[in-house]
Amino acid sequence: MTEQNQPSKPATTLTPGESPVVATAPAPKVDAEAPSRRGFFKWLVGAWAAFLAGVGMMKILTVRFLYPNVLFIPPTSVKVGLPEEFQVGLVDVRFKDKFGFWIVRNEEGFYALSTVCTHLGCQPNWLEAEQKYKCPCHGSGFYVTGVNFEGPAPRPLERYRIVLAEDGQILVDKSKKFQHELGQWSDPEAFLRV
Repeated sequence: MTEQNQPSKPATTLTPGESPVVATAPAPKVDAEAPSRRGFFKWLVGAWAAFLAGVGMMKILTVRFLYPNVLFIPPTSVKVGLPEEFQVGLVDVRFKDKFGFWIVRNEEGFYALSTVCTHLGCQPNWLEAEQKYKCPCHGSGFYVTGVNFEGPAPRPLERYRIVLAEDGQILVDKSKKFQHELGQWSDPEAFLRV
């Protein structure tokens, strides 16, 4: 049968105030797991941002690698002043924290003592009232000369090279050490005679 020959459906009559019913196709099923176009573009923008952040961080780290860590290392040779500036019988503690030595002047001259305990490397303190160096870590005690007399320190403090510079100032050179137990304190550079 052709379309023309098909019987027509009876028309429904509407009553006044009634709206015609229009048949609509069912809505397509939307898969909740399927990404939308907007969601895909958000993901793409986020992925590019993460990629560019990673590349930027790599550039920063590469440039940082080219500049090494620089630590302040005090000089090995230090001019500490003229001999007249030091009093006989006193331990000068001005250079302890910055340069790591004490300057001691006695009747005969000067010597520079290391501020490193010979037990485990702590930094002793000069106790003026007791006239001794006392290590706060394990209780080692040293006379004003640097010789150990109490505690676990196995040997005296080390001395540094001390000489007069060309301009008349006292020069302490930490690159050369003198140890009592090796008989090095008798070296002319371990003690500056005035």
